[in-house]
Amino acid sequence: MDLMRVFTCGSVDDGKSTLIGRLLYDSKSIFREHLDHIEAKDRVGDGELNLALLTDGLKAEREQGITIDVAYKYFSTPVRKFIIADTPGHVQYTRNMVTGASLADTAIILIDARQGILEQTRRHSFISHLLHVPHLIVCVNKMDLVGFSAERFAEIEQDFRVMAKDLSFKQTTLIPISALKGDNIVNASTSMPWYTGQPLLKTLETSEVTGKASQGTRFTVQFVLRPQSTELHDFRGFAGVLRSGELKTGDKIRIEPSGETAQITQLHYSGNPTGTIFAGDSAVVELDRDIDISRGDIFVPAAENAQKVTQFTARLTHLDTQNLKLNYAYYLLCGTRKVKAMVKSINGKLDIHSLKFNSENTGAVALNEIAEVTIKTAAPILFDAYTDNWTTGSAVLVDSQTNMTASALMLSGVE
Repeated sequence: MDLMRVFTCGSVDDGKSTLIGRLLYDSKSIFREHLDHIEAKDRVGDGELNLALLTDGLKAEREQGITIDVAYKYFSTPVRKFIIADTPGHVQYTRNMVTGASLADTAIILIDARQGILEQTRRHSFISHLLHVPHLIVCVNKMDLVGFSAERFAEIEQDFRVMAKDLSFKQTTLIPISALKGDNIVNASTSMPWYTGQPLLKTLETSEVTGKASQGTRFTVQFVLRPQSTELHDFRGFAGVLRSGELKTGDKIRIEPSGETAQITQLHYSGNPTGTIFAGDSAVVELDRDIDISRGDIFVPAAENAQKVTQFTARLTHLDTQNLKLNYAYYLLCGTRKVKAMVKSINGKLDIHSLKFNSENTGAVALNEIAEVTIKTAAPILFDAYTDNWTTGSAVLVDSQTNMTASALMLSGVE
């Protein structure tokens, strides 16, 4: 079975936690003792179980009735395995939502049928687009509170498709649901016979897991293995993760950013020699010659062109309570490489209403704002655009003084 990574997002109180709880409950993916604990709690609505408690585990979340931290749940059906992340809707916790969305194959955005599209709907849709999440499922929730109206669903569907017409999702699906009542979650709703599409779980099971773009072969070095034992005193291996592509024994590679070339003499996976490693594998690589290689270097095929840059443009989501600072000493963490960097200019900020970057708005970038910037690094880095390879085209800025994560970056172009 393949694996699908899913996250839920949307505005506050749209029913994200309840949706995941209903999905787990109706698919019988809850342990008996956990269900007993939920059944003993106060019920909501017309005596319905408070299924949001399945994901909202923090005391503050239960007291306030909102999601604060990202909660991950794991379940499977006979068709597919799922990791589903419940991300917060409050604007204050947008940075938590970005974390939950960063690895996802599918985004589920909830819209309250009574309120329609809100600012957070726009923001979360655009962040999902920025992160190149391939599949978007829009669940119009609380249909029971609008009398299961087909007209209301059609109105919201039209508004959303107009809003999202320029966003780069490979597939967009809209489903009318009631998470509290269970309509169109696992089973088709008898209250909405006018909806002829599949319920949510069936949509998740049948959607193609395309993944994000990861062109080229990239192996990021984490550390150098030099055992001290007498039998292995000549051993020199480079441990790391193959982020994309595949490597084979005998392949000629180039080490970036130094540009030195070598040939792979042996690959080790899970402690054993192997002929080939694939994307996602943690492995050890032996080379035919001694080269100065350390953490942060990247192996690429010798025949493949790769750009090395010290200045580039990127789109970022700001995650720090302190505003983004120009010409300030940050650390750029890209793969396993860590270099000093600074933001040279703010080229524009996102207009949440038009979902376009406004080049005239170049003021301070505050918490949760999205901007286009120019970054300059103290040493060259291997440049991959996020649209070409998300594994090496993503990075974070870390404040060199406070060690706080300042911004999440998606590399976009070379100046």
